[in-house]
Amino acid sequence: MKVIIQRVSHADVTVEGKTTGEIEKGFMILFGAHKDDTDADCEKLADKVSKLRIFSDENGKTNLSINDVGGDILAVSQFTLLADCSHGNRPSFLGAGDPGEAKRLYELFMQKCAEKINGKVEGGVFGAEMRVSLVNEGPFTIYMECKNGEILA
Repeated sequence: MKVIIQRVSHADVTVEGKTTGEIEKGFMILFGAHKDDTDADCEKLADKVSKLRIFSDENGKTNLSINDVGGDILAVSQFTLLADCSHGNRPSFLGAGDPGEAKRLYELFMQKCAEKINGKVEGGVFGAEMRVSLVNEGPFTIYMECKNGEILA
């Protein structure tokens, strides 16, 4: 399971011109499920996301979590995070999860995040063509990967 976390002051996602998710201060998260991912990976990543201290405190140090600042999460499924570009020039997506299972894991990840943060958790539409807009603050972008319930990166 892979996620890209961006600290944002605003983010939204639209499908066919309709906004399906919108937040102000918080995390814009791109989520990709690998074919071998499990519920434990969702739990571990959601826990880590809720405790990640990348918001500035009164001294300008990145010392505050999303709960400390009253932030929200916008999570968007993105199977392209599982791209393998090691051979040739066309990415392979053989490592991406089965769409049905990947959707279940995406929804479970959002549910686990909602259980762990005080703010709201919104999302896109799994498998849809989406337009994502955001204002990345910092910019601050974090990559995390989880496998077998353990954070790898």
